[in-house]
Amino acid sequence: MTVDEYEAERDAGAPIDMLEYYFGAHGWAYERSGDDEIVATFQGSWAQYELRAIWRDDDNVLQFLALPDIRVATDKRPQTYETIGLINEQLWLGHFELWATSGLVLFRHAALIENDDGATLTLRQAETLVEAAIEECERFYPVFQFVLWADKTPQDAIAAALIETQGEA
Repeated sequence: MTVDEYEAERDAGAPIDMLEYYFGAHGWAYERSGDDEIVATFQGSWAQYELRAIWRDDDNVLQFLALPDIRVATDKRPQTYETIGLINEQLWLGHFELWATSGLVLFRHAALIENDDGATLTLRQAETLVEAAIEECERFYPVFQFVLWADKTPQDAIAAALIETQGEA
């Protein structure tokens, strides 16, 4: 079943339920942890991503995380923090973080979901939430690799990874 078929069948639902429908429509592996959390995996161009959504009913906030399988060694953390700062300046929605305890890089954003029907998420909103996270991870994954593996400066890594090509091959 395609996303359009799911949307025709279901306009809106509880946030985690709607994400479950979205992941299922794409054929992605996912697992629910109760009514307030879901974890899925997605194979991107550069890596396999863990996608995690957590619903906070008390606040009507849906937190969405995308983990692009980047782990940073302690000696590379200063350059990575600088890289994240430069990347985050370019983002309109969400931000990258480096978790100090595990050294994991992740993309995170949250959505306040409050409307007259209660806390419901439309399939279009679910799609926007997920695709924005994936697009930013895909766009900036090479930047992190240049800093971590090629010892480029954050500025050089961003310049090298985000070159816009013109014309067709």
